[in-house]
Amino acid sequence: MPGEAVTLQLGHYAGCVGAQWWGLQAAPGRGSPELRRSALLRTERALGGRERLTPRLVALELKGTEPWPRTWTGAPHRGTAGTGRCALGSAQVCFLSPRCSLQLPALQHVDGWGSTSHNGAFFLQEDNTSEGRGSPHTSVPGAAPDPSPLALSEEAPSGGGVRLWSDYLNVHLHPKSVYVIRQYMLDGECGCLEAFGQGESLLQDPGCLEELEDRLHFYVEECDYLQGFQVLCDLHNGFSGVGAKVTELLYDEYSGKGILTWGLTPGMSNLGDSQKNLYRVMNTALGIVHLCRHSSLLCPLSLSASLGLRPQPPVTFPYLNYDVRPAVSLNYQSSAVLAAALDTLTVPYRLSSSQGSMMHLAETLNFSGRKDVPWKLLVPWRERRVRSCFAQSVVLRGIGKESHVSSAGTQPPSLFHACESAEQTLQRYLHALFPGALSTAHVLQQPCHTLPPYPQFFSPLLTQQGFLQDKPPPSAAAVESIPVLAALQSSPVLHTLLTSLYRDIQKLNTRRFASFFSTGVEQDEFQEALEELRTLSQCYKAGLEASQSEDEADSD
Repeated sequence: MPGEAVTLQLGHYAGCVGAQWWGLQAAPGRGSPELRRSALLRTERALGGRERLTPRLVALELKGTEPWPRTWTGAPHRGTAGTGRCALGSAQVCFLSPRCSLQLPALQHVDGWGSTSHNGAFFLQEDNTSEGRGSPHTSVPGAAPDPSPLALSEEAPSGGGVRLWSDYLNVHLHPKSVYVIRQYMLDGECGCLEAFGQGESLLQDPGCLEELEDRLHFYVEECDYLQGFQVLCDLHNGFSGVGAKVTELLYDEYSGKGILTWGLTPGMSNLGDSQKNLYRVMNTALGIVHLCRHSSLLCPLSLSASLGLRPQPPVTFPYLNYDVRPAVSLNYQSSAVLAAALDTLTVPYRLSSSQGSMMHLAETLNFSGRKDVPWKLLVPWRERRVRSCFAQSVVLRGIGKESHVSSAGTQPPSLFHACESAEQTLQRYLHALFPGALSTAHVLQQPCHTLPPYPQFFSPLLTQQGFLQDKPPPSAAAVESIPVLAALQSSPVLHTLLTSLYRDIQKLNTRRFASFFSTGVEQDEFQEALEELRTLSQCYKAGLEASQSEDEADSD
């Protein structure tokens, strides 16, 4: 077996995506034999001897994002207690069955719960005060945090009442999972983690570094065989600097283990704050360069159509109706789309029937000096802009594996109908679409489960199993699962994306932003990173375009 993975969530948006992802992991019916739940989840014994699954997770968050609904009552109570090369790629996703805005009421926060702090981690306990509604409760050392009551509801929040990722977290977390960074706030006019250099400095603080290492060692030591680390990291803020130092630490301390990094950026449609927008672009560029240095694979994920100074509106999916306003609700809904993509793209190293590991996946996409992994920003498959790719890993789930071979003695209507399995059909399709590319394909019967707290933002044309029908049914029913087609690609589109980001920053007079460079990043270091970004972009030019790009570089 390939072994277990430890996941790190760095930043608030990473937490939003992570909360949705863990919800998909814990969804009813996820006990399918096709996937090893032990790859990402650990078994622990709860009160009464009952076993439950919890994520093998280390999450770094800011003050003001402690994982409990902020309006819950009750006084706080203190318990006792790889390789050096990286692939950069692009992700494509097709929701083969999505459903549209049923105006479900936002759920209300539940009173009667308090918070417990243990070694920097926060978790829930029943409130013993007269105002609380829970029964008398005794704090148990090392007790695990409970899921959010919002997440335990039979209905999904509409998005408007959701502020923190803990509002829809529906799994238990171990007390070692969450470490709150007290030096910075999530919101406010000042005291925010907004620059790359601030994030780098945090991991140079001995206290913060010791907390991180302690949590990592806890999870690593209980693994039978550690195959590597999944790093979910905000790219747009100071957590890009945190991620740079975290991946460097993992690379140095766990040599030979896979480090798969997912750089996350919320969807953006209107960026009114000019300084925040400029910081976002510079953080993203520095983050990509530094994360590539120590990751086996880096895949930036976002529903934005670009990452430049003037990002295009978020992409749309034909049967999804998610909120594209620059608000908290966007995080709740957009993070759900990315979580479904992650849950599908990571299938190759979680399969029960395969010996494939995180490193195998990275090596598939990492060759010929291409140091960045799948990065094409997330787009619907039907609107695919990639005409060619060097290598790709494709997963199709929620489709039966039964053969579609034509009856004996009859001529198959197409080459695809002559295939003997769904896997062979998919492989033949990929070969026809991307001739010459190295393609690996997996087909799973298990769909992506979408019960609450996953948002119900699907078109009414979808059935409960997520398949498309001609007209809406007389009475609407929640979409309980959807088929998904997702691809992780190393392709020439990366050249366009990286070059566009490089040129946007080149147009800036960065010396005007003294506050950004006062946090620890030197001007010379920044210019060196920009040149590295341009060099990285050249790795994704194909054929004649490669020589043309060299001429462009000389003229810059």
